[in-house]
Amino acid sequence: MVDVTRRRLLHTGVAAFAAPVIGALDSSVSRVHAQATSPAPQPAAEAADRWRHALSLFGEPKYPADFKHFDYVNADAPKAGTLRQVAIGTFDNLNFVVAGVKGTVAGPVLLIYDTLAANSYDEVGSAYGLVAEAVRYPADWSSATYRLREAARWHDGKPITPEDVIFSFDAFKANSPMRAAYYRHVVKVEKTGEREVTFTFDQAGNRELPQIVGELQMLPKHWWEGTDASGKKRDIAATTLEKPLGSGPYRIKEVSPGRAIVLERVKDYWAKDLAVSAGINNFDTVRYDYFRDTTVALQAFKADAVDWREENSAKDWATAYDFPAVSDKRVVLEEFPVRDRGVMQAFIPNSRRAKFSDPRVRNALNFAFDFETMNKQLFYGQYQRIGSYFSGTELACSGLPQGKELAFLEPLRAQLPPEVFTTAYSNPVAGSDEAVRKNLRESFRLLREAGYDVRDRKMVNAKTGEPFTIEFLIADPSSERIVLGYIPSLKRLGIESTTRMVDDAQYINRRRSWDFDIIIGSWAESLSPGNEQRAYWSSQSADTAGSPNYAGIKNPAIDALIEKVIYATDRESLVAATHALDRTLLWNHYVIPQWTYNKARTARWDRFSHPQTMPKYGEAAFPLVWWWDKDKAAKVQQRS
Repeated sequence: MVDVTRRRLLHTGVAAFAAPVIGALDSSVSRVHAQATSPAPQPAAEAADRWRHALSLFGEPKYPADFKHFDYVNADAPKAGTLRQVAIGTFDNLNFVVAGVKGTVAGPVLLIYDTLAANSYDEVGSAYGLVAEAVRYPADWSSATYRLREAARWHDGKPITPEDVIFSFDAFKANSPMRAAYYRHVVKVEKTGEREVTFTFDQAGNRELPQIVGELQMLPKHWWEGTDASGKKRDIAATTLEKPLGSGPYRIKEVSPGRAIVLERVKDYWAKDLAVSAGINNFDTVRYDYFRDTTVALQAFKADAVDWREENSAKDWATAYDFPAVSDKRVVLEEFPVRDRGVMQAFIPNSRRAKFSDPRVRNALNFAFDFETMNKQLFYGQYQRIGSYFSGTELACSGLPQGKELAFLEPLRAQLPPEVFTTAYSNPVAGSDEAVRKNLRESFRLLREAGYDVRDRKMVNAKTGEPFTIEFLIADPSSERIVLGYIPSLKRLGIESTTRMVDDAQYINRRRSWDFDIIIGSWAESLSPGNEQRAYWSSQSADTAGSPNYAGIKNPAIDALIEKVIYATDRESLVAATHALDRTLLWNHYVIPQWTYNKARTARWDRFSHPQTMPKYGEAAFPLVWWWDKDKAAKVQQRS
């Protein structure tokens, strides 16, 4: 399920859609987390077409229909205060329907919208009614019907209707390649009652689809089909800096294009008394200031211009937090465990280009990467090398395939690298002169097998004589040192490599059109992978502009394994199918894996408090479940 980006935005305030790279730079967007406890398979009788207050992929949801609030919130948290947040990058668009396709979207705009259902942060794969009060689906999961709450309202007071749901779905599917892939099995959306809307799927058995459509953000049809202050008709397929109408806990108060966006809490929010809303969204005002450079953002935090920072630089975490406010406890440094997702962060070669189309070439580039030395010299030894696309979760493959995983792989044996069945995957290990020389010899061997040779100290195509060159495309200065740490090894192979720094807009446009050799990126994975895997790795998405299949993967075996993941009938099958997919991706050497960390490093000015029981999933859950603490704020002021 693709709830990872929204969760990260709600928890950290990072403008996810404005970031020039999916992943962070020297730490992961998603870090290692503990294995999830698998709920029991859902009995067939429980899949009957009945109204439900919540959805769970496998088993029953934790909370009953009459629950008052989630266990991880303070239902009596005060509603007050201003929170100042950091966002990295820039923005020129407030229409997130076209995110990833047109303009650079301000991520905080997501906070003004409601969804049909709201995720729980102490369960795997459960969601409870928000705009919808109930949902039902037949035993074969071939459709899902949501019944909207009569009280659901837009910020202008008009009701949220089935027509709004249909309009929202059609808008996303028509204008977002990611959503089009995500919703590809939804063939019809129709009004089936005064407050009911039914999603019909093109095949049965995909138990994730009822929950996927529940993640749909509601858009006001009447507003988007109306005119702006100048009388111009609005266009859902175009960028805009007009403040859009929403229905969520916040509305947009101020916009300074590319620089800042200010949200204000909607005090008469229609859902404020629902159980899913209790104890969250506690700040009266939330301000996001945009910084193009993380170094400048850090200085703004030190100057008390922003309140909270999640640190993604190992170097800065080790060396940059020695200023007086930390010493006298006005600033609190704290690490929170990450349990809700895994990650693959990597150098991503564009396999659409002939020089990267051979897996032996991509593997050779991995052998040339000396992670161990980089970790010691640049990252203070804080990181671990990533060895899975689902790193840190029970979904990561290990050892050799057996049981159900082997059963999924066996019919595809002829299409898979033989190592899938014979060798447990591991990355090359360097860190010493001897190990580096050994790895470079293996790189030479693989490149020669792939048709390359060294002439005049340059790696060239043996047939054409064309030099093997690499351009690393980056948009953040802090990623430059990472690339510069890699280039010397490539030079020893005779590969001429350069770094190309571009602005955010150019980076996004080049990435959309696949105009790059290698980029740095990451894919965050939830504990319940499903339909989003098609967007990440499928043959169809490889040619879809704006999709997250950056590597250009076109592999029938991977397409087949994605379907096994999506149509898993129980948790055991889901885990086995994901292991098989993971193993196949790894042994095709589509990326050069980077590194990960198992905690979120955070720094905050000590003006806030959080519940005693924190969510199991979702890092610090900031600012979702936190609140302004006037007593702490007064003490900080006194010590300043």
